[in-house]
Amino acid sequence: MKNSISTFMNAKHNGEKLTMLTAYDYSTAKIIDGAGINGILVGDSLGMVCLGYKDTLSVTMEDMLHHIKAVTRGAKNALVVGDMPFMSYQTSVYDAVKNAGRMIQEGLAGAVKLEGGATVYEQVKAIVKSQIPVMGHIGLTPQSVNVFGGFKIQGKDEIKAKKIIEDAKKLEQAGVFSIVLEGIPYKLAKIITETVSVPTIGIGAGKYCDGQILVYQDMLGLFSDFKPKFVKVYGNAGEVMRKAFEDYNDEVKSSAFPDEEHSFKIDENVINKLY
Repeated sequence: MKNSISTFMNAKHNGEKLTMLTAYDYSTAKIIDGAGINGILVGDSLGMVCLGYKDTLSVTMEDMLHHIKAVTRGAKNALVVGDMPFMSYQTSVYDAVKNAGRMIQEGLAGAVKLEGGATVYEQVKAIVKSQIPVMGHIGLTPQSVNVFGGFKIQGKDEIKAKKIIEDAKKLEQAGVFSIVLEGIPYKLAKIITETVSVPTIGIGAGKYCDGQILVYQDMLGLFSDFKPKFVKVYGNAGEVMRKAFEDYNDEVKSSAFPDEEHSFKIDENVINKLY
């Protein structure tokens, strides 16, 4: 069954957990979609795990659209959410609506996600008014890494925790259909989840969120630059790939591959006439 924003809202109402993963290409999106995952985020995390940037700040709208188009071709049932990159919505309400519209119109995404709470209230409200579903994102927001002074857990003192709660309420008022909670204490995430009527999707925010999301390269052991504390590795695909690449390298160099099984034949009479 095709997942939509109604699927997310109904899950919250019925007490059912939601699942999301990132994807950046057709083949991966198709596999994730076939596994029954509710939503796929085409995250600006592609800057780090696909393009090799040190953070997400260098990702452009063109980067995002390129990958969103690939994912929407592969995902038939999961709700595809396009991540709005740095400076695609902060500059003005007009830019926010225009760029969100491109993700829907050109990328065929089902929704967009942007980072921030009260500071992006007007942008979120305007995008929603334009009939584009919006997923919020508060807590550790990677596009604010320079302000935070690194990838640090947020909301650990009373003032900052209250600010995150207020940001969640503000996003709900603006009309988001769900909110990503990243890198915050799990008991704070529990309070937020109980406070807002829209589903919360956690990443490093504990078990009390209405759903969870992980970067698929992290949970498959494909990204080795660093491993966040909150990541559980469900399969070491990176090691499997490395071993396969090594075996391929060895067999080609030893002439073991390609063998007769993996080659095409021709009639010997034809061959004889070619000499």
